[in-house]
Amino acid sequence: MRATITDMEPIAYIEAPFPQKFGIPRQSGLADTLACIRFEPKYADADAVKGLDGFSHIWLIWEFQDTGDEWSPTVRPPLLGGNKHMGVFATRSPFRPNPIGLSSVVLDRIEYTDEGPILYVRGADLRDGTPILDIKPYLAYTDSHPDALGGFTDEVEWQTLDILIDEGAADAFAELAEDTRDGLLQILAQDPRPARQRNLSKDFTITYANINVTFRVEEGVATITRIEALS
Repeated sequence: MRATITDMEPIAYIEAPFPQKFGIPRQSGLADTLACIRFEPKYADADAVKGLDGFSHIWLIWEFQDTGDEWSPTVRPPLLGGNKHMGVFATRSPFRPNPIGLSSVVLDRIEYTDEGPILYVRGADLRDGTPILDIKPYLAYTDSHPDALGGFTDEVEWQTLDILIDEGAADAFAELAEDTRDGLLQILAQDPRPARQRNLSKDFTITYANINVTFRVEEGVATITRIEALS
């Protein structure tokens, strides 16, 4: 007998550089951050990923965590400044009737180990430890729609922040691995601040890749003021 949706169990979990929600890119592909997917023992079979290494991108179907039991028919997308309501099914809000997420990521490589295959992916917008429910290959000939309409998102002028490194954080920034530096700059450029707090003059701190990064934003520029390694 086939399992129903209520019988689903994670096939894997992701190890990502985002231990908390704040700082995670709002969509997959916005930051070229590296993560890995480790299969549960039941599914850690090299035969299960046979042929997957021929695909450059994959779909991750996953479960939102800590969203609560309540859902609303309307939500306030951060893209609209958190001030306008849209129908939940017209958004990618985590506050849904069923907490299911969908992300398109780059398949960087597959590593085969004694514990099973490990998938290394780039561009994931998942918090560390997120359960993966399924993995499917991305097919450009059917999944890509260059002329697709983006609804209300087409009406928003996309703006990214310029990045400056404060003198007090320059040495710590220089000591970071190149991949970490690049990922951090891409994350901050997307302005991770909550939409309702973007008019506040205050410092914000995100945790990324085992470091705490404090920054402030003024006139379209994000300045990194402090970088502190976590023990």
